[in-house]
Amino acid sequence: QVQLVESGGGLVQAGGSLRLSCAASGRTFSRYAMGWFRQAPGKEREFVATITDSGSRTYYADSVKGRFTISRDNAKNTVYLQMNSLKPEDTAVYYCAQGLTPSGTASRYDYWGQGTQVTVSS
Repeated sequence: QVQLVESGGGLVQAGGSLRLSCAASGRTFSRYAMGWFRQAPGKEREFVATITDSGSRTYYADSVKGRFTISRDNAKNTVYLQMNSLKPEDTAVYYCAQGLTPSGTASRYDYWGQGTQVTVSS
């Protein structure tokens, strides 16, 4: 059974930083792409970033490009999202997801974590 467990969320002031982690188990981590999505209250889930199985390529939503960095450690079965220069509009529940290929489309991912809350105060 695949499990994805996010951690690292919290309350931060605008301009601050947070690093989210997502620990995976249940199948060979290094064979799968990983993605981060987020969902704010009253809004649809939106793509944030994705990374290939090897970590050689990354892709970002325009809204976070230059501020967020996705990375992975295949030895630790963990994917990270470093978030810098946070803005109040980044407030959302952040989810990690696992799929065969990197994608900005949520339906392309097979498994999802439970989410971690990120709140950015102004």
